[in-house]
Amino acid sequence: MSYLTGTPAGTTGTGATDVRTGFGVPGIAHPLLAPAEWGELARPGPPLHWVVLDVAGGPGVRPDPHCLQAAGRLRNAGIRVLGRVDTAYGIRAFAERIADAQRYLDWYQVDGFLLDRCPSDGGTLPDIRRTVATLRTLRDAPHVVLDHGTHPHPGYAALADQLVTFSGSWNDYRWSQVAEWTADHPPERFCHFVHGMPRGHLDEALRIARWQGASTIWFTDRHDRGGRCDPWETMPGYWDEIVSRIGTGVSE
Repeated sequence: MSYLTGTPAGTTGTGATDVRTGFGVPGIAHPLLAPAEWGELARPGPPLHWVVLDVAGGPGVRPDPHCLQAAGRLRNAGIRVLGRVDTAYGIRAFAERIADAQRYLDWYQVDGFLLDRCPSDGGTLPDIRRTVATLRTLRDAPHVVLDHGTHPHPGYAALADQLVTFSGSWNDYRWSQVAEWTADHPPERFCHFVHGMPRGHLDEALRIARWQGASTIWFTDRHDRGGRCDPWETMPGYWDEIVSRIGTGVSE
């Protein structure tokens, strides 16, 4: 697969000034552990495209009243809530994925799903196609995001509403390259998650996202500490600053 460095967003057919950049929140910690964060997300103003609900590595074994309340506040504010469904890079059984999705719908009335640890090779396309097709029968027009964390086989673009084509550290992101095939799709189709990003590089990171044609982002100064911590569990220390850079107004 060939790659381009610094591809302008305009090559996707949508000029950079027309792209509505907003946040995709990968998974704030449980509301009991991060009540202020969940409250902030429900506050009017920040341009949120969606927020992932991860109760306990999935929907859990029974409805959680704290998660139900947090998800309800977001949905009442017009913000999409997505249930996290783990695919374990294609290893997890199809029936287990669908059972998780159904529990998210039954208990939390989610608006769609993020398929985490999604495989990216062409050989697993039929498996993920079957999963996504089944998810789309569970409710009307669910928003489906495939979290590959890297550029997958281009065939995945036909399956989901959005693809996470980068998930990793700032040190990797600042030198990252964009797959050539993404130029055939608008920026609204792609998401980037970046951790360990210093405050002083916000403008540079936003430029990279625009050049690479990704309009859904999550940038944080939190670190994964060599895989020992989840950098997505709390808000970035510069939350107010990045919100002011992007602007207000909740995306539809």
